[in-house]
Amino acid sequence: MNILAAAAISDRSASGVPATVLIATLVAAALHASWNAIAHWIPDKTVSITIVNLGGMVCALPLMFVAAIPAAPSWGWLATSVVLHVAYNYLLMTSYRLGDLSQTYPLARGTSPLVVTLLAATLLGESPSVGQLAGVLLISAGLAWLVLWGQRTNPSRPAALGAAVATGLMIAAYTTVDGIGVRLAHSTLGYIAWLMLLEQIVIPAGAFVTHGRTLWRRIRPVWLIGVAGGAMSVAAYGLVLWAQTRGALAEVAALRESSIIAGALIGTLLFKESFGTARIFATCAVAAGIATMYLV
Repeated sequence: MNILAAAAISDRSASGVPATVLIATLVAAALHASWNAIAHWIPDKTVSITIVNLGGMVCALPLMFVAAIPAAPSWGWLATSVVLHVAYNYLLMTSYRLGDLSQTYPLARGTSPLVVTLLAATLLGESPSVGQLAGVLLISAGLAWLVLWGQRTNPSRPAALGAAVATGLMIAAYTTVDGIGVRLAHSTLGYIAWLMLLEQIVIPAGAFVTHGRTLWRRIRPVWLIGVAGGAMSVAAYGLVLWAQTRGALAEVAALRESSIIAGALIGTLLFKESFGTARIFATCAVAAGIATMYLV
């Protein structure tokens, strides 16, 4: 048995998504939407991404002292994930710079579940059931509809859409890599701590090198809410990593994209954005996908 096969899950339920995995992943999705809302709310985007990453580092540090160090076979996967996460952040910021948020973000997130399904089947032998595959397709279809609707009313440049797809491929890559790595780590909390620390030190380091001491003055007015956002980001991805040790990668990847619907609700309630027909359709498709994966 090779190392990838050894990382496969052996205690999954025979039918549908385990309730603990469903709850953990949906809570993670809500937390993900919440910290993204905080990042959106902070006007200075350099400050926003820097303070959220610093907050994540602060939360990750204590975990290193209470969690077991990840097992040796997981470190190559962990290091690869750090590189992929940095590339993801760069591509995500590029897609936001080139295109509209309402189109690039759903396209990036909607690309991931389908690619993860293929990678998990190829690398881990996780063949989805008919219900699981139908759920993944429904969730991805709902997110794709947001993109198509946005293109109809406010077209984005091809470069923006290309960057968004590339972002989705990075999400799929690090999701798969982390799904394997965390199972080999034999310490979910330790893997989370080291991944968050190593990943989130890069962007603040670059920001301070570029902007120097002036960045501290810009951070000071929003440091508390920013650190809270960082804590949410650690909790959100930590729950996802835990869920990946209990459920199939494709299921977890699809379920966590319900964060887009949570984000749409936050945007409507807090930022007074219109929910609109496209978001209603997408919400129904995502809800149907979750029900299909859980019940079928």
